[in-house]
Amino acid sequence: MNRPYAIVVVLMSLLFCMNAQASVTLSGTRVVFPAADKEVTVQLTNDGKQPALVQAWIDKGNQRTSPDAIDVPFVITPTIFRVEPGKGQTLRILYTGEPLPENKESLFWLNVLDVPPKVSGKDDVNRLQFAFRTRIKLMYRPAGLAGTAGDAPAQLKWALGTDDGHRPVLKATNPSAYVVNLAGVELKSGGKTYAAELGYVGAGETASFALTGANGAALAGGTVHYSSVDDWGTAHAHEATITK
Repeated sequence: MNRPYAIVVVLMSLLFCMNAQASVTLSGTRVVFPAADKEVTVQLTNDGKQPALVQAWIDKGNQRTSPDAIDVPFVITPTIFRVEPGKGQTLRILYTGEPLPENKESLFWLNVLDVPPKVSGKDDVNRLQFAFRTRIKLMYRPAGLAGTAGDAPAQLKWALGTDDGHRPVLKATNPSAYVVNLAGVELKSGGKTYAAELGYVGAGETASFALTGANGAALAGGTVHYSSVDDWGTAHAHEATITK
C-alpha cells in the first residue's frame, strides 16, 4: 500500500470510529434570571447510552476563561457531576447579590462541558473522543425595566459602517434595556442580498455584523431583514430601513 493511500485509509477509519455527538442536552437555549427570584434552575438530560461527566460554570463573555478563574455574581451547583444514561440533573443558579446595573439587563454565559467516559478494549484503540461544550446566554433581568423584552428587537437602529479593515459592516444600536438575540440578519441593497454574521446586541450598546460578499460593493442604504429570538427560543421576523 502506498503512503498517501495508507493515510487516507487511516483517516477514514478514525472518522467512522469517533464519537461526534453530544449526549447531554439542556432544556432551553437561554436562561433569564429575574431579579425578584432567589434562584433559577436549568434541567440537563443525558440522551446518550453511556454515563457522562459534566462540568458547569458561568463566565462574563470570554469563552476562553478557565472555570477556575471566573469572577461572576452567581453560584452554580453542582459544578461537577455524573449523569447516567437516560437520566437528568438539575442545575441551580443563585445570585450572590453583587451590585449589577438596575436599568438594563446584564449578560453572562452558562457553560456545560460534556466529557464522555474513557473507552477501553482493543476495538476502541483508534476511537477519537471529544468533550462537547454547550454555551448559552444567561441574562440577569432587573425589576421595573422600561419597556418589554418582546418590544426590544423592533427598536434596533441599523446603519452601514466599516470595520478596522475597511470592510463593510452592519451596525445595530439597541436603545432598549434588554439584550436582543439575533437568529438571522441580511441586507438588501442595490438589488442584491448580503448575509450578515449572527450575534446579539447588548442593552444600550452597538454591535457590528460583517457582511458576506459585500467587499468592494457600493452600498448606499437598503433594508435590513432580521429575526430575533425571544425568552422561549421562538424566532420573530423584523424589517428596518438603513439610517445614516
